[in-house]
Amino acid sequence: MLKTFSIGGVHPHENKLSAHQPIVQAEIPAKAVILLGQHIGAPAKPIVAKGDVVKVGTKIAEPGGFVSAAIHSSVSGKVAKIDTVVDASGYAKPAIFIDVEGDEWEETIDRSTTLVKECSLSPEEIVAKIKNAGVVGMGGACFPTHVKLTPPPGCKAECVIINAVECEPYLTADHRLMLEKADEVLVGVSILMKAAKVTKAYIGIENNKPDAIKLMTEKAASYPGIEVVPLKVK
Repeated sequence: MLKTFSIGGVHPHENKLSAHQPIVQAEIPAKAVILLGQHIGAPAKPIVAKGDVVKVGTKIAEPGGFVSAAIHSSVSGKVAKIDTVVDASGYAKPAIFIDVEGDEWEETIDRSTTLVKECSLSPEEIVAKIKNAGVVGMGGACFPTHVKLTPPPGCKAECVIINAVECEPYLTADHRLMLEKADEVLVGVSILMKAAKVTKAYIGIENNKPDAIKLMTEKAASYPGIEVVPLKVK
């Protein structure tokens, strides 16, 4: 039985044009402009200066408050300047400009293809690592994930809910990620369950993605407590 919400809304054409196109690696740019306000809450504070050499994964900005997120470089090269840039909102925002050189990665980043399924970290250690990594939600607010995993005093989470609905027109990133990286997604959900100290997780997927529902349901059978929930298209 498909679950849904009682309140409806408009249903524009889906236009999932890239749903059957595999994920491809983007070309490395000649210059990178990395915004310091990539999330809701306080913008991050830069910890690099003009002339500093960075690698892929180098932390370049610290959280500017509790609801904030660390930012890491996605390229290697030299910091050209810290200045403002007009973003998609039309307003000038602080950013770090990097002249890209090569493709050097921080040695602490595990680039092997082996998927480690066992997590020996404590819930508190998991949350700390997520905070240090600057992980944020992929919705419009990019809400810092470590805040979501830190319930207010006296409160306790009951379950983890994974939003794999992806109901917006044109978007297919979640769809492709489930098809190509199902086990990685499920391991991640297991780690989130441990961080939130719960034994149950639900992955909600709209029923216009039957291939993702089928694959994720088959794979989830090997992961205790994780249930895939097909949802009506809204």
